Amino acid sequence: MIRLLPALLLALLPSAVQARTSQRVSPPPTAPTQRTILFIGNSFTQGAHSAVRNWHADRVVDLTGQRYGGVPALFKEFADEVGLRYAVSLETQGGRSLAFHYDERRQLFDRAWDVVVLQEYSTLDAERPGDPGKYLSAVERLTRLFRARNPGARIELTATWSRADQTYRPGGHWYGRGIAAMADDLAAAAERARRASGATGVISVGQAWTRAMAQHVADPDPYDGITFGQVNLWSYDQYHASIAGYYLEALMVFGRVTGLDPRMLGANERAADELGLSPDLALSLQRVAAEQLAADRGRG
Repeated sequence: MIRLLPALLLALLPSAVQARTSQRVSPPPTAPTQRTILFIGNSFTQGAHSAVRNWHADRVVDLTGQRYGGVPALFKEFADEVGLRYAVSLETQGGRSLAFHYDERRQLFDRAWDVVVLQEYSTLDAERPGDPGKYLSAVERLTRLFRARNPGARIELTATWSRADQTYRPGGHWYGRGIAAMADDLAAAAERARRASGATGVISVGQAWTRAMAQHVADPDPYDGITFGQVNLWSYDQYHASIAGYYLEALMVFGRVTGLDPRMLGANERAADELGLSPDLALSLQRVAAEQLAADRGRG
């Protein structure tokens, strides 16, 4: 009888293991897959002339080693807040075009990425403002490079804002045409580049700025003073963006890339709080971004 005991225990062991296994409610939830995103641009991506420039630089990878945070760091914060995992990198150089990045820097980013956000020089061509020729060529070359590494890569083109100095000052290329004209021209050029290159889409940041002005969230002319209750989306040079301007840019990128409504970030959004934007302003900019993204989807 004693000799039979070990054999009996071995026979019962699978049943005991099965009983314990059946008591498990469910496996632990699977963590969301981490995606890679690369930002290529200049000072408008860096967050120049604002506190955004070096904000949370430790949370993103600057491929040039300059340790900028900028719009990529804002995007990273928004994604973290909603539970999305993005490994965020940037390759930027102030005052340079996309052609520069392809010609001089492509060894830094020539690899597979899930998403790439491309931001061109503010006037498209520094020598010939408004001329999209070099932009179209650079987007085509960059799209071909990234799709060779990852055929499924999303390539998003950021169309930036109307510069007040180019609109309200004699000598500006868009002088006298109204504050919306430059943003509309940049968006049209980005759409041309998208169609010609097969890039995925256009992030109409400049038109979101124009929408904020039309809705009296932002003042359209910083040269005649800022209306009480409205925000200045430009920095002190009336060229680069203020904290609020870059915040709106990042909201547009976040909404376009993730497909989520920026309003889900809410009044207590952490980046706005840390950078000194009021809860009311954060909500207003989130709403403007959501409306612009919806309008862009409606245009197909």
